[in-house]
Amino acid sequence: MSIDIHALSGAYAVDALDGSERAEFERHLAECVSCQHEVDSLREAAAALSGAVETAPSDRLRAAVLAGIGEVRPLPPLVSVSRAGRTRRRWAAGSLVLAASVASAVAVSHPWPSSHVSMSAADRVMSAADVQVVRSAVVGGGSLTWYRSGSVGRAVVTSGGLKPLPNSQVYELWLQRPDRSMAPAGYLPAGATTVVLTGQARTALGAGITVEPAGGSARPTTTPLALVAFARA
Repeated sequence: MSIDIHALSGAYAVDALDGSERAEFERHLAECVSCQHEVDSLREAAAALSGAVETAPSDRLRAAVLAGIGEVRPLPPLVSVSRAGRTRRRWAAGSLVLAASVASAVAVSHPWPSSHVSMSAADRVMSAADVQVVRSAVVGGGSLTWYRSGSVGRAVVTSGGLKPLPNSQVYELWLQRPDRSMAPAGYLPAGATTVVLTGQARTALGAGITVEPAGGSARPTTTPLALVAFARA
């Protein structure tokens, strides 16, 4: 196996490993208390997300969101996990992927101009002394690297290889609140890019990404393509 076996905890939690990978990870899982706890936590998060009910936004709310989108600046996300005195870098599709269905490909819609992404905010998170870093695969193709700094209070995600989506869909980012509910945290254009997540990252338990209708959703309406857990800040 070419990647850190610990990074497969997310894929195992959502039954996304093939036979040989699953067998190898289960042998590891029987002896790794850290992975046992992480698998339990991810299954809990997956269950919470799968219980989300799609609610169509009112015309007024949709208009307000679309009108304000050009002024919104994303905030930074986090992802690095320290276990038994050492930091592990985890894959979200291999570490916190909550997977199942995903989207088809075609042209991508950019919810905001790229100039609105605050690189200075991203740099502050990525260079912070307490930054946590987690790499994750995305169900359907592509990869993400998540960064979170408790001292900065923000999280950042960088992506590569995401499939383009129809104009009617967007990749939406989420932060998991302390009560385990999911808060919208911005959008992620397909292709290599860097985005600062909006919202409170300091207390977030994790982050994820789903495919949503253009304009975004108040709550996840599809199975996450990737879900990552943050170490406690």
